[in-house]
Amino acid sequence: MGRMARHSVIVGAVVLATVALVAGPAGANHSWNGYHWARTANPFTVQLGDNVTSTWDASLSGASTDWSKSTVLDTVVVPGGAKPRSCRPTSGRDEICNSTYGNTGWLGIAQIWITGGVHITQGTVKLNDTYFNSSPYNTSAWRNLVTCQEIGHTFGLAHQDENFNNPNLGTCMDYTNDPSTNQHPNQHDYDELVTIYSHLDSFSTVGSPSAATTSRGSSGRAQAWGRAVARSSDGRSSTYVRDLGSGLKVVTFVIWA
Repeated sequence: MGRMARHSVIVGAVVLATVALVAGPAGANHSWNGYHWARTANPFTVQLGDNVTSTWDASLSGASTDWSKSTVLDTVVVPGGAKPRSCRPTSGRDEICNSTYGNTGWLGIAQIWITGGVHITQGTVKLNDTYFNSSPYNTSAWRNLVTCQEIGHTFGLAHQDENFNNPNLGTCMDYTNDPSTNQHPNQHDYDELVTIYSHLDSFSTVGSPSAATTSRGSSGRAQAWGRAVARSSDGRSSTYVRDLGSGLKVVTFVIWA
């Protein structure tokens, strides 16, 4: 998730089974390095585990409805399988969690675990109530934007635009200081999903256990992100790589205020 205002940082993390890769480019093509769920047919359904409190229910159900408008994928909200504080992943689906994760500097974290270089096997989203419990983030607009964007990342989408001073694009996959018109996907997001999922795989990682999955690398603590490998336009470290061993790495993408 990108920086949402002057005093925030939003983190997107990707766990992968090959070499370190940085977050995908913004702009016309906002695939996140080609990451995608393996599946043998379209449309496919990604389960969203509900580990959120009632304050977040509308944002989660709304994001599920929005992303299910895609012609290549559907989502369904199911009972959660994680403790919100740790938000450990469940193979074959997403777990969506909220908790008071502390003064970390980030509003949200999206993580996806990858096998074979590009195939998503599981995902998690963490929403940080330490900030959402108070102004300016204690609004439905901010919750909708962050929930929508973080879940979008777990499908393999990056951001459409990463310049906070540009006009809103009318999509939750856009960096902004004003969430009012950026609470939902737009047509370009749906078009990009069609591009990402234009091919089929010979196997499926959706809804099925995978021997390659792990809960390691799911930390939201900066000291666990590993070494910095890229910097944002303001010169700050933005991408970190942590080697988990056994061919696994965790890549954490950070945008600072």
